Amino acid sequence: MRKEEHALQRRLAAILVADVVGYSRLVEKDEGRTLSALPTLQTALLQPQIAAHAGRIVKLMGDGLIAEFASVVEAVSCAVQMQNAIARQHDRSDTTSKIVFRIGINVGDVVVDGDDLLGDGVNVAARLEQICPPGDILMSGTAYDHLAGKIDTKINYAGEQHLKNISRPIKPIMCRSADRFLSP
Repeated sequence: MRKEEHALQRRLAAILVADVVGYSRLVEKDEGRTLSALPTLQTALLQPQIAAHAGRIVKLMGDGLIAEFASVVEAVSCAVQMQNAIARQHDRSDTTSKIVFRIGINVGDVVVDGDDLLGDGVNVAARLEQICPPGDILMSGTAYDHLAGKIDTKINYAGEQHLKNISRPIKPIMCRSADRFLSP
């Protein structure tokens, strides 16, 4: 191990990465509504769900966020609740420019840099989010190994994936709530 690696603080964490699907298109279509709706959605739905599941927001990034959880069960439960709350809001809304998230979840080793988290554990979650279908949740096989049988969800193996800038193949699992189909 290199000398500088000893100074790094590491921990195992469940990482949730959420991002708005087609954010630029939504802004172009109705800038005012989109720019006011997203912060409202973050404060009214997303942040309370993360807190209720013992998570913490690592960072907000415009139309997305990274959250950390000590438990993958809590991370996935939070993601399902977030997606269901957004879908319920869509059911009550008559707008045509609905905000839809996709969510990636991974369990892995992360490097602590102040309040920020870095490293492979975060990168895999971010890459899973990028390939996740709109309105759904895609978790790593590693995350699923810790989740199996602990929450009521519909699980589908998504096939081995080669993610951008991740050298090893990942075996992602699609997760949908048992009571609601999450895709728009």
